[in-house]
Order: sequence, then structure tokens, then C-alpha cells
Amino acid sequence: MTVDRHESPAFGSANLSNCEREQIHLAGSIQPYGALIVLRAPDHVIVQESENAASFLGFGRKLRGLSARALGGALADRILDGPPISARSIPVAVACTVGPKKLSCTALIHRAPSGELVIEFERSGETAPSPLDLQQLVPELVSAASLQSLCDEAAHIFRRITGYDRVMIYRFDEEGHGEVFAETRKPDLEAFLGNRYPASDIPQIARKLYERNRVRLLADVDYRPSPIVPRLSPATGADLDMSLCFLRSVSPIHIQYLRNMGVAATLVVSLMVSGKLWGLISCHHYSSRSLNLEMRSVCELLAEVIGTRIAALESFMRGRGELAARRLEQRMTEWIARDGDWRGALFDQSRPLLLPLGATGAALLFEGEIQTTGEVPSTEAIREIARWLRPQLVQGVFATASFGMLEPEFAALSPIASGLLAVAISNQSDDILIWFRPERVRTVTWGGDPSKPVSDGDDPSELSPRRSFAQWHQIVKGTSDAWTAGDIRAAGLIRTSISDVVVQFRAVRILIAQDQLDQVSRKVRHSDQQVLVADAAGRVIESNASFAAWLGVERGVLRRIDDLPRFLDDPEHARLRLAALVEENRPWRGEATIVRPQGGSIPVLVRADPVFVAGERVSGFVILFADLSDSKAAHSARRHFQEDILRNQRQFLTVAAGQDVAVQRLMSSVIENAQLAALEITEGTEVSEVPGLLDSVGVSVTRTVEVLEQIVQSNLKLNSSE
Repeated sequence: MTVDRHESPAFGSANLSNCEREQIHLAGSIQPYGALIVLRAPDHVIVQESENAASFLGFGRKLRGLSARALGGALADRILDGPPISARSIPVAVACTVGPKKLSCTALIHRAPSGELVIEFERSGETAPSPLDLQQLVPELVSAASLQSLCDEAAHIFRRITGYDRVMIYRFDEEGHGEVFAETRKPDLEAFLGNRYPASDIPQIARKLYERNRVRLLADVDYRPSPIVPRLSPATGADLDMSLCFLRSVSPIHIQYLRNMGVAATLVVSLMVSGKLWGLISCHHYSSRSLNLEMRSVCELLAEVIGTRIAALESFMRGRGELAARRLEQRMTEWIARDGDWRGALFDQSRPLLLPLGATGAALLFEGEIQTTGEVPSTEAIREIARWLRPQLVQGVFATASFGMLEPEFAALSPIASGLLAVAISNQSDDILIWFRPERVRTVTWGGDPSKPVSDGDDPSELSPRRSFAQWHQIVKGTSDAWTAGDIRAAGLIRTSISDVVVQFRAVRILIAQDQLDQVSRKVRHSDQQVLVADAAGRVIESNASFAAWLGVERGVLRRIDDLPRFLDDPEHARLRLAALVEENRPWRGEATIVRPQGGSIPVLVRADPVFVAGERVSGFVILFADLSDSKAAHSARRHFQEDILRNQRQFLTVAAGQDVAVQRLMSSVIENAQLAALEITEGTEVSEVPGLLDSVGVSVTRTVEVLEQIVQSNLKLNSSE
């Protein structure tokens, strides 16, 4: 495709053969439904302007060289006398009248990375849904019980409030490919639901911009760009960074892509989940269409609500894996107490082990023995797989959906073991649990041939984005259903549960099988699980190096259970509980804090149990310790989250004083959604992940409050004038 330098004066030197390098944030021009000016940082003098700025704003001369004071009214006051605008904040909205003709418009102000103030203007337009309407929309989203129902509802709401011909919820997979996960459209339009699009359709630089600038509008694919004059900044000598400009011209490559689809206008809203780009709300129109700032702000607000709900639902799904792991752990503990072994709990029924991961078979290699359930390869093949796996399990978990393609030696096993997920259940590399999935020959539907991102034009020297978006069907063989992040996390949780039970199992062996003491105690001694084993008189017969490292002492310092309390924050309480354990066989479940002699402390969960043999005779005691640092951090994160919620609520009520009650009700709905998400995150997420997830929800709430402030402060309902 030949690019006209007047129509598109920037974007670097990228073309269809290297579009990943296209500098789309250095557009050098704007869409002409608005205007742009750039103010030098120290003196607020206009140094750059869009070519159409003077005519758009009603000035009879170019604006360069004028002071911000020439803009007049509320805009000049905000620039010269208002709070400083940070390069990290979202653009500030100002409702104002500008120029000799007193043009009623909205100005969006942000600071470029190089320090200049960038001001974009657009005419005031139709009002957005009222806060009362939004207050009704938020509960519709929050009440969605599944990811699919949430995305379906979101697509319908966006089409209802924006009026676009087609609205799609576009979700990225782990490889960066996109899928139309939900869609609503005019009846006469071809359905895109279920279509997949290759990662190359949205280059990485575009994805990064979607994370920063959450709403992007293209009003008309046939627009003529208005260049920035001069192209290079007099202050920096470089192109203006337009990452946060809503008027920024669209990549000519993307324009051609849309033309090839027959699309005339687009609105794209980012869906951010846990600080990452989860997907996009993509709206297509087949004639020109534009939305004003208030409508775009509403779209961004709803996208934040949707992102928060997605985070909550995904956390809930992860929580199901944790519940399955806990049930397995309980079954294994019961089997140890009843039969002296834990493996029967995994293999007497296949469902508890296979269902949480959607596997069709599983195999356990433990101390040289193999046990299986479901559809699995032969015993010899399992041993060969285990030998191949051992170097892959350095991190404890390994997963592939195409085992035969990864290692052709095992290709013949694809009908049973195309998918393989394995965990090392102890730091003894021979102990491995493997889940299997069979090959699933399937048809993947792409929106156009993914192997042809470009196509030749009539002129062999021309390239264009692919012209055909007809459904292209690909037959995929040699792979199973992919293991999701949730599957891998569930496997990790089951691994942890089994590892804990294995430590307990081996500790019991120390007490009931003296002939195996040396071998088993070595395994306990080198376990990562902190454990102390004592005989019936309370004498310590084993405490591993991991526990000694926690205490900050040499292994062997603890000779009796009575020596433990001096390392705890409440030694008297610990002494009483341990005395009850030894003298009355009363288990101890509770929290304590290990205080290290050289400084520092570790919050721990203590689980101390007597070991009974031959009826009610006690042969000894096993004390396990679990680090609660992550749990404490999660508790602190929940407390800070609630404080941030209250702070945001107070901040918004200050700004919204005197506004419609519906505004405040809308804010309440947003806060309720955030608190519901926080509850579901804390109940369904591994504790080490809670602080980060709550922080991302808190950031989303803060941004939502900023957007609401933007709506209130810009006074875009047109019910007042300057």
C-alpha cells in the first residue's frame, strides 16, 4: 500500500511487512472532528497546533505564539491557575467556550512525556445516559453469574447506549490470539461470534496503547487527517507523543484493514483485568459515527465495572480448584488414619482426581511404584514419560497440549496422551503425578486466513491487509484441549496438598517403622515442609533443616518439645498447649509467631497431633508449621483496600456535592461492585495473589472515581453555560 505523506505524515517507516514497528503513538496528525494545540511548559505559549485549529475554534489567525490567556474563560483559568497536571494522570476535562464566536466545547488537557501541555477540543454534543440510567446498568453487570453471561450482557448494554451496528467482546488467549467471545449486531450483518483472529492483527505496540488510552474512537475511515504544525516540536525537536490523544490519527494500515472489512467507524474500549489487557469491547458501524466525551467516559466507566467483575468471576473459578485440592487432602488424611497409606484416596475413585483438571487419566509414580486411573498409556510408557519429565520439573510443574509434537518419540501416544500435565510431589524427583488428555481433532474458525495477514494488490508492488474476512476453517491435529492457567494452578494446589500429606505420612513412618527410620527420616529432613517429630516422652527425634533455618539455629538445638516455646512470641501460651499435647494427647491448632534470636519473625500456623498406634497408645507427636506471611499480607491488603474505598467515596462526595442524587447512587453501585469483587477475590484466590488482585481492583475504583469526576466537572449535560 502506498502511503500519501500528506494524508498520513508520521507513523514512522513501518509498512505491511514490518507493521510491528509502526509508531502509532507518533501519528503527527488528528481526526478533524476536533482540534489540538500544544503549550510550551514554562510559559504556556502555543507552539504547535493542528492545521484546522484556527478555523475549528473560530480564530482569524494561526494560534502559534499566543498565550494560553488568549483562550479565555474557564479553560485559561484551569491552565494558568488550576492544580498542576501530571504526566501520569488521565486527561482533565473542562467545559468551556473558546474563541471569538464563543464555541461551546469540551477541552481535554494532559501533559505529554516531554512536558508540554496538550489540549484537545471537541464540540459539545448529545448527553450520555443519566447517572440514574447508569445506576440501573451496573447491577445488570454485577449480577452476571458466569463469564459468558457477563460478556453477553455487556455487549447488549454497549450496543443499547452507543447505537453501533455491531458490538463484540473480544478476548485474548495466552498466545495473544483474539476470539469474539460475545456479540450483538443488526440482523442483516454476518455473525463474527466465535471467530478467532491472529495475534498479528493487533501488534504489541497497539496493545500497550490500549492499556494506557482505554477508549479509542474512529469517526470515519474516509477522514482527511489534519496535520500537526509544525510536525516536530520546537521545544524537543521530536514528534509529539500522542499516546493519550483521543483525536490521534489512526494507523493507515488499520484504516485499510477496516475498509477491507467494510467498516466505516469504530469505538474500542479496553477491558483491563488485574492490571493486564484481558480483551476489548469492539464496536463497528457501517457509516460514520462519533461519540462525545461524556459518552466515552460512560463507556470507560462501564468497562472498569466489567473488568472488576471478570476478575471476581475468574477468582471464583480458581477457587473451585482450591476446594477440590482441600477435599483430596481431607480424603488422604482419612485414608492414612484408617489404612496407614494415602494413595487409595486418589485412586479408589477417579472423579476427585480427574474432574478438577478435566483429565481423562492420571498416573502416580511414588517410591518406584505406579498407580493409575482412567485412560493412560502402558506402565512401561509411563516410566519412559517420567524419565523424560524429570529434567522438565525443575519448577515443579510442566504442561503441554501437544506432547507428541514436542517429543516425536511419544507421538504414537497422542490418542491417549496428547495433553500432559505433571507435578513433582516432593523434592525427590522420582515422585511424580501426571494427568493425561487425549488428542482432540477439531476445527478452529478464523476470521480470514491467519497465515495471510497481507495480500497482494493489483499492482504486485502493493501490499494490503488481508482483503478476505470470510470464515477460514483450520483442522488441528496432534493437540489436546489446552491446559488453562486455572488447570495448572489446580494441579499446583493438589501437588501442595499431596506434598503436605506425604510429609505427614513419612513422619508417621518414623514412629511406626523403626527399621525404615534412616531412609524415611532423610526424606523428612530434606523436605521443604517445616516439621518436628517427637517420641511419646516429648524427646525430639527429627526436626528438618528447613525448620531449623526458620528458627535461625543449627539443626539439633531442639532436644525436647519443651524447648520450642522460647522461639515463639507467647512462650507461656505455647508451653501450656504443648504440655496438653504431651500429657493429655490434645491436638494444637493455632497461630503463633516465630521470633528468631538474630532478629526477624515469621507468623505461622501450628498443627500438632499425637500419633496413635495399637488402639489408644501414643507413639509420638508430629508438629507441622505453615508460613502465614502471605495470609497476613492478604489481611493487610483487605484493610488497606477498605480504607482506599472509603477515601475514594469521600473524595467523590466532595466533588459531587450539590449534584443529582442519582450521581451518588451510581457511585454507591460502583463501590458495591468493588466490594463484591474484593469478597470473591479473597474467598477464591490463593492468599499470595490477594494483595495484587485487591490492588488492581483499588486502582480500577480510583480510575472510575476519576472518570466520574470528569463527567461531573465537565458539566457535559448542557444544562448550564459559561
